Amino acid sequence: MTVTMPTAPSTSPKDPGFGLRDVIATIPRECFKKDAKKAWASVVLSIVASIVGYVAIAYSPWFLLPFAWFFTGTALTGFFVIGHDCGHGSFFKGRKLNNIVGHISFLPLMYPYHAWRVLHDTHHINTNRMDLDNAWKPFTAEEMEDAGSLRAGGYKAIRGWFWWVGSVAHWLLMHFDWTKFKGKTRQQIKFSSLLVIGAATLFFPTLIATTGVWGLIKFWVMPWLGYHFWMSTFTIVHHTAEHIPFRQPEDWNAVLAQLSGSVHCDYPKWVEVLCHDINVHVPHHVCVSIPSYNLRKAHDSLRKNWGEYLCERTFNLELMREIADNCHVYNPANDLYLSFDQCEKNKI
Repeated sequence: MTVTMPTAPSTSPKDPGFGLRDVIATIPRECFKKDAKKAWASVVLSIVASIVGYVAIAYSPWFLLPFAWFFTGTALTGFFVIGHDCGHGSFFKGRKLNNIVGHISFLPLMYPYHAWRVLHDTHHINTNRMDLDNAWKPFTAEEMEDAGSLRAGGYKAIRGWFWWVGSVAHWLLMHFDWTKFKGKTRQQIKFSSLLVIGAATLFFPTLIATTGVWGLIKFWVMPWLGYHFWMSTFTIVHHTAEHIPFRQPEDWNAVLAQLSGSVHCDYPKWVEVLCHDINVHVPHHVCVSIPSYNLRKAHDSLRKNWGEYLCERTFNLELMREIADNCHVYNPANDLYLSFDQCEKNKI
């Protein structure tokens, strides 16, 4: 697919003359419709694909295990996408059903549902905003200097060619501390965290007792790392490119952040199917009420009406090289990126 870039999002005015409501109004109404049949079909697809993956792991010779692990990790990513939609209240009509299915979908990944939901909502409200976004926000040069050798080294790794483990750190460091929150939110996050901790306390000893330490690695750790490969890849690609800015609060604009600051990326078809079109990301950022099973129709509408503002890429080595080699440190001169080498050379 030909790479398509927005006209010039880094130089767009603070007020482009239209807002999110104007963009949403051009999306067909049926794109917002919650469909129980489509939702449950997505659940069945992920269950069947995961079963196929685990059967393959159980019976594959050693030299085929990496393929079985990667397929199963991709299938597990489908459960995350289901929980993701539930967290936005867009998968089913009822909040209660969304929350129940969301918790169950996240359990195989040991992910606290409410903690993720609250933090993810912050990302949506403040996409590509330097002071508040919490998803792949670049360090400033000052933060790099103050980070210390260990933290700076970790940042350099996950902003470089070890991007694929970035979501592991995000999961561990940001999703289990309910004391940072207050009131009902704290209780919800505490419940989700304790549910995951309780499930882990039962599951891991049982798995080790029945299959040994190798069974833990074989049946859980490796597929889980496959899931995190996609989690890290999807999330960094969603909002990272050499031309996509992270804005300071005074220059940030909601509609440009969502429309031009989100990336549509084409992956191999089997990945898109198993991951329920999470790669069709722009309409999801324009309006979180659009279910994953309606994203393609919504994107077709955005492409027709707002195509000059969209960024469309193809997942390949060239794309990941651009991100891993160049998109490192926030450049205050233009709100874009410097590479680590440029930052060191310029002493920004």
